[in-house]
Amino acid sequence: MVQQLNGGSNRDVMIPPANQHKRPALSWALKITSVPVLGKFRPTVGQCCQQCTPESFSNHSKKFGQKPSLGFHNILDINETHTRYRGWLVQRLCCLLCVSGRKVDPSPVNSRQERVCQSNRVREALTADPKAPEGGDSQGRLHPLSSFHPMINTCISPSLLRCVGWLMIKMFTSVFGSIQVNLNHFVALHRATEEGSRLVYTYVRQSMVDSAVLALVLFCNDLRVPYTICPVQINNSFLRSILQKVGVILLPPFAATEQDAEMDSIYSPVMTSLVRELLHEGQPLSVGVSAESGQGGQWLARIRQLIKDGSVPDVTLVSVGISYDRVPETHTQVGWLLRWLLSLFWRKPEGIVRIHLAQPFSLKEMCESGRCSVVEWRPLQDLLLPVILTSRTKTEFGQRKMSWLLPSHDAPRPKEQTHQERDLNIAIIFHLIFSATSCMAVMSTSLLSSLLLYRHQKGVSVSVLCRDVAWLTEELLFRNKDVGFGGRLTEVVHYSLALLSPHLIIAAAPSRKDPLVVPRPTLAASLHLNQQAQIVTHAFISEAVGACAVSAMLYEVAGSGVSSKVRSDSIDGEKVKGDLEFDVVLLQSELTERALQLCHLLPPGFIPPCQSSQNFALDAIDSLVRCGILIMEEVPRDIPICDFWKREGTLTWTTTDEPYQSDSDCEEQDLCSYKISQPSQCPDMLFFLCSMLAGHLRTLCWTTSFLDHLHTPLTEAHFMTQLRLHLYDTAKKKKQHYESCSQEAAHTAVRTLIDLGVLMEELNEDGVFLGLTSLFLLPENRQKVQRFISQYIYS
Repeated sequence: MVQQLNGGSNRDVMIPPANQHKRPALSWALKITSVPVLGKFRPTVGQCCQQCTPESFSNHSKKFGQKPSLGFHNILDINETHTRYRGWLVQRLCCLLCVSGRKVDPSPVNSRQERVCQSNRVREALTADPKAPEGGDSQGRLHPLSSFHPMINTCISPSLLRCVGWLMIKMFTSVFGSIQVNLNHFVALHRATEEGSRLVYTYVRQSMVDSAVLALVLFCNDLRVPYTICPVQINNSFLRSILQKVGVILLPPFAATEQDAEMDSIYSPVMTSLVRELLHEGQPLSVGVSAESGQGGQWLARIRQLIKDGSVPDVTLVSVGISYDRVPETHTQVGWLLRWLLSLFWRKPEGIVRIHLAQPFSLKEMCESGRCSVVEWRPLQDLLLPVILTSRTKTEFGQRKMSWLLPSHDAPRPKEQTHQERDLNIAIIFHLIFSATSCMAVMSTSLLSSLLLYRHQKGVSVSVLCRDVAWLTEELLFRNKDVGFGGRLTEVVHYSLALLSPHLIIAAAPSRKDPLVVPRPTLAASLHLNQQAQIVTHAFISEAVGACAVSAMLYEVAGSGVSSKVRSDSIDGEKVKGDLEFDVVLLQSELTERALQLCHLLPPGFIPPCQSSQNFALDAIDSLVRCGILIMEEVPRDIPICDFWKREGTLTWTTTDEPYQSDSDCEEQDLCSYKISQPSQCPDMLFFLCSMLAGHLRTLCWTTSFLDHLHTPLTEAHFMTQLRLHLYDTAKKKKQHYESCSQEAAHTAVRTLIDLGVLMEELNEDGVFLGLTSLFLLPENRQKVQRFISQYIYS
């Protein structure tokens, strides 16, 4: 399903004229045809999972995105047409009149506090809490809950919400050039609201303004503003009182972080009861989930527990994709916040925000349909340790289990809850992270960051960069990935370079008219470009996994060929690319096995949660054939396919939902092999795809080497500090690969090594300690892990 792009309804997609003048002061006399970047059509994204929620898919798909005439709208572009009035004075006051005319449903608290405090969950928690005062009087029972009373009494004041909405529009007008929303997506939301559905919006956390942007978008489109879960601590009492009157559920005063709050034995029952009361009132909720740590997923576990207990009949989940040209930097301290707000008066707006609201779907249907299965989940050490330590060629069947996405203290733990129930909660978190990431639009700065970080690390001319931007845009649209920009090619590139200029070196010699663009070799520049490029990696994850599997095969097959030169620091990468001119046959079974092993090392959110790792590995290899990197060949057989007398005499039955097996009893799966295509651009494409995952894999390798300096267990905080220093020192010594030093990458690497059985967690009075397991006290075992990971790295 596609939408026409260049029609009049999509004029707001173009680069804002206010930002087009922000170009580096260079000569841009380039011989490039100025054609529209996006062609004629735009893909429709955000449809819910057809496998897990088939009924929701069929109910909403007919009306989801079916009106291309609605197009996109910039909610910051407010004029007199958005009000009921006309005239000269209205043009000056149109923003205030528009906000005052928005529909706001009041949310009276009434007796919510009494219902929450008298709920069975809270009563049982108070009874089991040794710090709770003894006695049967109600005053004694309510005393431990005094710090939760302001949170329970969180409400939405219509007058204050309109005032804050006006201030937010003025503030975001000074920060962003535009906030684009797809009006087609609101049709399904308005329909769900009219039907009385309880809406829960979920998004991937990127910035402190995520929830504010989402609330403003819903407010400007006459949808109920949701109660927002705030993951940071706000200490200022005046700011807390204001936020709690516009529907922001803050952390309790005694907790500095979400983890500290969840460790309290009373916090989780109180919050579960509060969510139940809000859903009973018909209030929507807004929950942000961290893609690295899974923080925020405990709220989804609470909602599912309410549905399972029958306290809430059902909720409708809406995944939200929020894309930034430049992720805004925000601070939680009031002093920094006021200083940041004052700076908005003399700064010019920069960047575009694109909001995609995915198709609503039923959480109850996902849980009870049985299609969201977790029976194949297995610990990572069971999947990979036999391959790493014993050099087995076959990987155990199953998918990696990531229990750390929902720690035991972050979820309701009734006595009857089984491990499978908890795994199902984690599967839902997986699903929503992947869904929100999939419907995020790729911004122009993300395109340039990906090209500069993965393909042109040593620099590129602007003319070549424009050509690659046009090519990469077509590839993204072909993969049904929406982009958050439009206009002519040169304008898009100029605009993106202006936003990325603090992290780039742009040089133009007098003898040449084509400027040269080089990424700055600094930690801040590499981390910023890597953060922007992650969404492109998500779009090409199948091809990236397949390319790394090919690289691993070449590393093993070629003793002195391409892969050995690629991994040598003394060999120039440009020289290596010219050596990819030899004939190597790669068996499909071996390639698929390498891709499958790599799948288990990926962070959460990359692999579709409804697809098995085996099928994803097969898709990864097939995607390289579609890209033209691999050429399929058939292995000649000595035995005819249907010669029953030559077989072992056993029949192998396969499941009917396996798309890669034949239904015929007398037909075997063809033994396929592949050869690397020899066109001139094939090596560049292969190395470009390999580089997308190199940063994550390199962090794993460097973290494993850091363990050689770990002689005694360290506290988790001290361990992470020492690891970050080691990663930075390693990158500084190599003078490159600073993108492997991010805090998120280090956290993911540590969790992977814990799941792999290399590290173990020990909990005592002083906190959580990290140390080596007995198996990996031996240096040779750690070296095996490092060699296993490094085979996939192209550097």
